[in-house]
Amino acid sequence: MSLYSTQRLHALRMIVTGGGTGGHTYPALTTVTTLQARLAETGTAPELLWVGVADGLEATIAERNDIPFTAITTGKLRRSLRPRDLARNLADAFRIPLGVIQAAVTVARTRPAVVLSTGGYVSVPIGLAARLFGVPYLLHEQTLVLGLANRILARFATRILLSHEASLDHLPPRARGRAVVTGNPIRPAVLRGNPESGLAAFGLDPAVPLVLVTGGAAGAQQINRMLAAALPEMLPYCQVVHQCGSLNHAEMQDVARNLPPRLAHRYRVVDFIHDEMPDLLAAATVVVARSGAGTVAELTALGKTCVLVPYPHAAGDEQRITARHLADRGAAVMLDGDHATPEHLRDTITHLLADPGRRATLADAARAHGRPDAAGQVVTEILTVAADSGR
Repeated sequence: MSLYSTQRLHALRMIVTGGGTGGHTYPALTTVTTLQARLAETGTAPELLWVGVADGLEATIAERNDIPFTAITTGKLRRSLRPRDLARNLADAFRIPLGVIQAAVTVARTRPAVVLSTGGYVSVPIGLAARLFGVPYLLHEQTLVLGLANRILARFATRILLSHEASLDHLPPRARGRAVVTGNPIRPAVLRGNPESGLAAFGLDPAVPLVLVTGGAAGAQQINRMLAAALPEMLPYCQVVHQCGSLNHAEMQDVARNLPPRLAHRYRVVDFIHDEMPDLLAAATVVVARSGAGTVAELTALGKTCVLVPYPHAAGDEQRITARHLADRGAAVMLDGDHATPEHLRDTITHLLADPGRRATLADAARAHGRPDAAGQVVTEILTVAADSGR
């Protein structure tokens, strides 16, 4: 980086927007913390403003991390034809223009050098405001197929940051020249897991393979019930740590109590895994999970042998598309439709545990799709665009 660009970046002012779900919020947070660390090496710090909705996850995350936050009004376009959703679309049609006005005022007052968006409907007003004031605008897409908000914003983004090489095929031809494949930023802690600590935290036996099962922070009833039926025939071959979510926690505790005494000690169920997750990921021989963008980014960056059970009602069917993409390339096993059963889960896990070569092949292919340096790549694009803009 030249002296000129370093001087410019001493006063880097950036708006970050995106939220609604963890899939949009956490990549933004990881990017912000990586940017702060990068600029700290030069003795500087960015001036940040996170723009989101008042009751969104992004508001909580910004507050926890001491990032200034401004709330705007926004609406969501629902593609359902159900009367309730049509009525909500009508109500939101009046909210969206207000959000655009609020976003324009925010951009005019802040005068950022660059705007970063990580998706969600809150990103649309800020993206439009950036275009209005000629502010360089970078959007990041976590999923393989662009979401509706990002399909709108890609038309005028300065840079389109993609998590998957295959996403290039889903962009309009004129937008591909502005696209860069960076990967999906993941928490640095995920890459620093200690397997011994993970096993010790749950009183696990280092000599027995560990299968980590998670449906995400909220759990997944489908996965929980598949596992409940498969456990008695799986546990002779492995030990299981299961993040089941709060909704099914009592139910899964009953399952644990009813296991044969000789196997019960091999099953650990919790509603939510906190700081131990990176250590458990490092220790796991096989991971069973949904195929959300953040989960897939972490599993591929780590090169884990994984069994993906896509959420069948994800927007745009994005989880099934992602899982199929990896399964077709030998980077994951996919259980979906008629194959999302306790019997298929049991057989898949026991066969993988018995076949180290197959596990290694899957892990190597997963690693080839991973981008552990994604946050650094996104930050490089931010700094490059900000320096080139001369703001």
